[in-house]
Amino acid sequence: MKALVIGAGQGRRLLPLTEVEPKALLPVGRQSLLEWQVDALVNCGVDEIVFLAGFNLAAVERSLTRCAERWPQAAFRPVYNPFYAVADNLATCWMARQEMEGDFLLLNSDTLFSQPVLETLLASPAAAVSLAVDHKDRYDDDDMKVELDGKRLLDIGKTLPAERVHGESIGMLYFRGEGPARFVAALEAAMQDAQALRQWYLSVVASLASELEIQAVTISGHDWCEIDYPVDLKAARQMVASWQPDADPVLKSARSS
Repeated sequence: MKALVIGAGQGRRLLPLTEVEPKALLPVGRQSLLEWQVDALVNCGVDEIVFLAGFNLAAVERSLTRCAERWPQAAFRPVYNPFYAVADNLATCWMARQEMEGDFLLLNSDTLFSQPVLETLLASPAAAVSLAVDHKDRYDDDDMKVELDGKRLLDIGKTLPAERVHGESIGMLYFRGEGPARFVAALEAAMQDAQALRQWYLSVVASLASELEIQAVTISGHDWCEIDYPVDLKAARQMVASWQPDADPVLKSARSS
């Protein structure tokens, strides 16, 4: 199984912490955010990890080399987006479209998650695209909100009106069957739009929702957080500190939320 980790941007909202290091390489407890992700990915059977890089490629390459030494059962490589400073993550995904053959996971590099989150997504019923979602009482402007019909995704975006919001995407998707080819075709079509460089890849997922059944997989009750601001990094460090001190390094268990 292959995982693509989107991490081309600098993470400017975390400056000065990200003045040199990409966000994914920031320490969260005893290891970096990326290493927490790799822990869970490898333990769930992922043997190819492709990092979609941009800012400070050399630092990413050094980190991937260390990961390869620590997890020799998996292959690690970067795909570089030289336009990361002027393009959003839709273009970053398009740059990696040649990696999207066969089933694969796609996740944001700033999502910290306990292993049960990934296990829940991987164990979901077969679907072309499966999207991990969480539910809460309130959603803020920065949440990637989802509109659902049962378990089927109808729409996704940060500006969905409150009456249509049924959850939020945590930034983790699983493509199977016809899903990879349909996603690549949609990326190709989207990149022909002059506005593509300023769009998120989830806008492509939203465009597919009307013609392809996209499954929402609830991961509520399992630990995860998105790291965008210094306060998020503090919360992430508190979260990993709350995990059972005797837990296996590959996150075989985590404390309940």
